[in-house]
Amino acid sequence: MVWLFSRLEPPAASKRELTRGGWMELKMKTRIVRSWWRLACAVEVAAGASLAPASAAPSASPEAPRTTRNVEGISDNSFLVEEAYNQEPGVVQHIVTAAWGIEAEAGPDTESWGFAFTQEWPLFSQTHQLSYTVPYSVASANGRAGDGFGDVLLNYRFQAWYDSATLSAAAPRVSLILPTGDDDQGFGEDTLGYQFNLPLSTAINDKWFVHLNAGTTFLPDAASASGRDLWHYNLGASGIYAATRDLHFLVEWVGAWIEAPRAGGGLGHEFVSVIVPGFRKAFTPGNDVQIVLGAAAPIGLTGSAPDIGVFLYLSVEHSFLKPK
Repeated sequence: MVWLFSRLEPPAASKRELTRGGWMELKMKTRIVRSWWRLACAVEVAAGASLAPASAAPSASPEAPRTTRNVEGISDNSFLVEEAYNQEPGVVQHIVTAAWGIEAEAGPDTESWGFAFTQEWPLFSQTHQLSYTVPYSVASANGRAGDGFGDVLLNYRFQAWYDSATLSAAAPRVSLILPTGDDDQGFGEDTLGYQFNLPLSTAINDKWFVHLNAGTTFLPDAASASGRDLWHYNLGASGIYAATRDLHFLVEWVGAWIEAPRAGGGLGHEFVSVIVPGFRKAFTPGNDVQIVLGAAAPIGLTGSAPDIGVFLYLSVEHSFLKPK
């Protein structure tokens, strides 16, 4: 979840205008807020990676009976926790997210807005998937604000295991983190980074999903650590109730250990944790199109997480190959 693991810093001119104590306070506040936003959008690296809905995949037989299992109506489109379902052949997914977080302060509140665009493509089959994520963030603290594009992710996922009857799956992902963000402004780490995440998914009867995640991110010579290496770790879990085929309610939890410089000059891990209740609703305007809208209200569980936030989600899946 690379979104967790960088920081926002004002321009060099702004740094000179601050006292050392004020500058350290601003760095801490903005890092906390951007940690939340990156947590909220990290899932778009691959959690949108989907098992295409029945309406989006060409049917082998037009007379075949349609399944009635609620869990098969939306088998993707999580928010913070990555699901283990790759794109089916011939189906592409486009995902746009927006997240807002706030931490109440005695003075001006610390706020952030973040946006991300992700596109996911199957590579010849459901076994292999390629995707990319382009982030853009806006943050403010102590009356100062900044915005810009972040480090772009290039992702590969391998569908190591998939059982269509139980929807049990495993799909390890590896990602390259490209140094596209402006490190002087705090939107990048000015280094080629690496990320690994292992999602596990399964359905429980016809109305419940369970998803588990574990991963790590490595940033060698990171700008935010004055050229030192950074290691971050993440865990996640979610439960999803499929009330109908097209309406699901979910609760997700994510925790991340973010390595960052300490005031004394060394490095240490800061724990950020949020819980996210929300819902997702699917629409099928055509036989080869599915649109999913979602919303959630993330709540911080630790002092390093913003108090509360809003997460908005839009996914469009469609076929790009004509049925034979």
